[in-house]
Formats: sequence, structure tokens, C-alpha cells
Amino acid sequence: MANTVLLDVANRVATLTLNRPAQLNALSTEMMEDMLVAVRKLRDLNDVDVVVITGAGEHFMAGGDLKDFATQFHLGPEERREAFGAVIKKYINPSVEILQSMPQPVIAKVRGACAGFGLSLALGCDLALCSDNAKFTTAYSAIGLPADGGMSRFLPRVVGSRKAMELLLLGERFDAAEALRLGIVNRVVAAAELDAETAALVTRLQNGPRHVYGEIKRLLASSFDDKFELQLQNEAEAFARCSATGDFVEGISAFLEKRKPGFRGA
Repeated sequence: MANTVLLDVANRVATLTLNRPAQLNALSTEMMEDMLVAVRKLRDLNDVDVVVITGAGEHFMAGGDLKDFATQFHLGPEERREAFGAVIKKYINPSVEILQSMPQPVIAKVRGACAGFGLSLALGCDLALCSDNAKFTTAYSAIGLPADGGMSRFLPRVVGSRKAMELLLLGERFDAAEALRLGIVNRVVAAAELDAETAALVTRLQNGPRHVYGEIKRLLASSFDDKFELQLQNEAEAFARCSATGDFVEGISAFLEKRKPGFRGA
């Protein structure tokens, strides 16, 4: 790894940091490779409750590294098509798939620029917090590209198909307040408070019934594709599995005894 993506684990919290601050954490081929290595390591960790994805410096990710893209201009059209298709299939797609399959809550902590694949990454997280000075754009159409990193799936599910079409076709920038209105982020906080607010959310999740989170994620993910009868069956099975845990007993007991529950994640 070239350390363009860092993975740190402390107190059962994994932090994935996009680490090219001088380039606004723009996505290069090298960074794609590092990201896949990092998320594979993350997937194999057994002592993680919550995952946080953030950017080093003052920005989350300003999309793809256009200078890196331009190094492929010497290739002919067919060679270029094969080269870009191959790198996305080899690095981007499996990275996104791994993050989507993780049972732990994944939080995007966004400040500054969040564009292109950076926006795809944030949309793919389960929760997103951003600073009040964050700026967003799909960015792709401005450089003659459609989308990658799952944006064509995530964006319409969050903002609706009509608005997603507008955001992708026009590629206009929007601010943190609009991102909140559209549901792209869950909360907007002052830039100076972003770290503390994220830490508080992490703590809240860690204190919750952690085994339930994976069940919730699976149910919501399948709800867009499965038939209603199958979704009801999936709910019943997930409900039954959770009812067999100590956290279920603790949650009910705490409610009846009018106290805060002490969940243990099992």
C-alpha cells in the first residue's frame, strides 16, 4: 500500500481515511488499489462495532484525479474503454460491495468537497454527517462520464429518480443544507463540531443492540428487490433471531423497569 487510504482501529471503531489531502483526496488508480486492500482488511476484523469513513485535511473527496485520468489519453478509444472498465471492475466495484455487505454501521464524516466517487462513497454509507461548509456534486457529466461506485443505485433511492436524473445530468453543485433536505446526509453541524458529533454518534451506536444492526441493514437492502411476501418472511426470521438474544431480554426488562438498557451486542 502507498498509504493513500489509511485504516485505523481504536476502541472497536474502525476509521477509513482517504489520505491525499494535497489533492483534495481525489481518487487515483493507486488510491483505488489501496482502498481495496484496506476494505479487505476491514472486512476480516472481528473486533469492530462501527466504521467511520472520512478524508484527511479539509475535504472528503473531490472526485476522480483528472490528471491521473489524463495519463490514459495516449491509448486509443478501444484500449481506453478496456483500461477504465478493467480498473473499475477490479478495484472500485469490489470495494463498494465489501462496504455494503458489512454488518456494522458505516458512517460518512464529510467536510469540504464531496464529489464524484466521493459522493458515491458517502451515499453508500449507512449514515452521513457533514460540516456546514461541505459542498456536493455528482460531477460526472462535466467530464463526459455517467457514474460509478454505485451512484446510479444509491442516488435515486435517496432522492428519488427525478431528482437523481437532474443531479446526474446537470451536475450542479449544492450545499450542506440542500444535502440535508434531499436526505443525502442525516445531520449538518458546524465544522468545528463535526469530530465531536461523529464521536457521539459512534458512542450511541456502540451502546445500542449491535447484533441488530446487521439485521436492519440486510432487511433494508433486500426491500428494494424482494417480493413483499419474501420481505415479510425475512422480517419474521430476523425478528425471531433477535428475540433469542440477551439484548432482547435486556431491552424489554429495561423498558418495564424504567431504566436505560445495558446492551452487550449479543
